[in-house]
Amino acid sequence: MNSSAASAPQPSPKSQPISTQSLVLIGMFAAVLAVISQISIPLPTGVPITIQVFGVALVGTVLGWKLGGLAVIVYILLGAIGLPIFANFHGGIQCLVGMTGGYILAWPVMAVLSGIRIRHSSRSVSFAVSVALAVTGLMIVEIAGGFQWSLLTEEMSFGAIMVYSFVAFVPKDIAITVLAVILGRQIQKPLKKAGFLNQ
Repeated sequence: MNSSAASAPQPSPKSQPISTQSLVLIGMFAAVLAVISQISIPLPTGVPITIQVFGVALVGTVLGWKLGGLAVIVYILLGAIGLPIFANFHGGIQCLVGMTGGYILAWPVMAVLSGIRIRHSSRSVSFAVSVALAVTGLMIVEIAGGFQWSLLTEEMSFGAIMVYSFVAFVPKDIAITVLAVILGRQIQKPLKKAGFLNQ
């Protein structure tokens, strides 16, 4: 009996749930994204000009792929249940099934890709990879958003929407995504030194 008790498996630290500290960070950055989402310019097409992808890339870059992805998912869920935290203080499930819903639903993918950290002896290579991953996430958002938009309108085809997006939105979105990676890497450093981030 004693030997059996002594050999009983002990819980692994890796199996422990997300710490309270991590939950606080997830909540804080979901709130940051909610604030950033209100910076927008409405357009007649129904798809406003926003800097939300800046917030998504920033959250992913700072928190890493796991916590960053969770923070964006929490933000989306809070908006889906009715909190007015989407662009122009909108909220509710209709925002996810409407014209802009595809963009929002793809944000966790962008956050995860922005949060992947590639360690390399060269900082410039590491930075370039981070930017490439974040921009790849942005392209996925644009494609997913354009696809859902095309399903809900008879005025523009998917191809026309993509051309319009690449002219009207994508150059700006690429620029602010790169800026988010730059700022995110700087914000991440003091958080890691303070012990808030272990990734």
